[in-house]
Amino acid sequence: MRRAARIDRLGVLLTVAGAAALAFLPFVVFKHNRILPGDPLGLFAALPAPAAYACVATLILAVVTALGVGHAKTRFIVALVGIAVVAFAIAMAGTALTPPGNRVVRVAPGAGGWLLLATLVLMATDALTRLRPRPLTRVLLLVLCAVAAGFALGHGVFDQLSIMREYAVNAGRFARELHVHLWLALGSLGAALIIALPLGILCHRVPRLRAGTLGALNMIQTIPSIALFGILMAPLAALAAAVPLAAQLGIRGIGAAPAVIALFLYSLLPIVANTVVGLKRVSSAAVEAARGMGMTPGQVLARIELPLALPVILSGVRIVLVQNIGMVTIAALIGAGGLGAFVFQGIGQTAIDLVLLGAIPTVAMAFAASVLLDALVETLDRIPP
Repeated sequence: MRRAARIDRLGVLLTVAGAAALAFLPFVVFKHNRILPGDPLGLFAALPAPAAYACVATLILAVVTALGVGHAKTRFIVALVGIAVVAFAIAMAGTALTPPGNRVVRVAPGAGGWLLLATLVLMATDALTRLRPRPLTRVLLLVLCAVAAGFALGHGVFDQLSIMREYAVNAGRFARELHVHLWLALGSLGAALIIALPLGILCHRVPRLRAGTLGALNMIQTIPSIALFGILMAPLAALAAAVPLAAQLGIRGIGAAPAVIALFLYSLLPIVANTVVGLKRVSSAAVEAARGMGMTPGQVLARIELPLALPVILSGVRIVLVQNIGMVTIAALIGAGGLGAFVFQGIGQTAIDLVLLGAIPTVAMAFAASVLLDALVETLDRIPP
């Protein structure tokens, strides 16, 4: 007797969520301008009938695959096709609902559209986890997705959507804020590496310093970011007032200085702790063999210990980079700039599309950084000592 096919539990959950999104939530929202509340529209109200039916057919294929197909590669391909179809359906709705030449109305993805995309992304992520691709494969998939997204954006497929309308108005400023965002995230990480790596080595070599150092750094981690920004503002403002040269160098109570210092302080613990753990993980036999060959302590550290500990240290760097990319968004509250400036400006103006203009690139950068560094760590881990 043939065994009954198993129904995928995650597939059931995603199917229920997707069906609820399609039946009860708006696919897009039509707004007469960027501020006024919009009119929710379902899939068939937003799209011409052929396009709507094609989208529904793709979603049915995704449901059948999610529920009954166990082949991971098939699930992944169907999920990617579903993401592309839903994304282009939203873009098509923007084009269909926008009167020719009108630059005032706004068409944005509705809750249903976002939820459909989320369920398909979860399906793709689950399939990718089952496939267990090699690091290089993951990086290539990331590059392909970035190229596809860049091609679609560059050729105006999404130009009629509200977020792209906001980008068109703020294109020059967006480039500047993106540069500031990356500078704050990477600059604070670089400064932290210069201090945290030697400090981690010192904590490994001198165990009695370890508990106090890690305890102090852990205490810094418990301070909320807004509170830490506020704590730093007063002494930096006093320093700028007392030392004109500091003010000329940009050290003030608001702006980039408190943001960089706060991000630097938050970056220390993961790097120091992972450096200690990585060095402790190095085989004592390898260290003794190096010493037996006549290597000095510095040579043992540079040629044996640090290379073997590098994957663990890079795991700490990955944590810091992803953390910093997200935290720079909050630093916009104290005038540091970055993509968070769009987020808080959008909140102040009740313009959700402006919020998304800052939030979506931030999430994309954090995700890309995580994938790239994860792939690098896994590659280094596979290299035999």
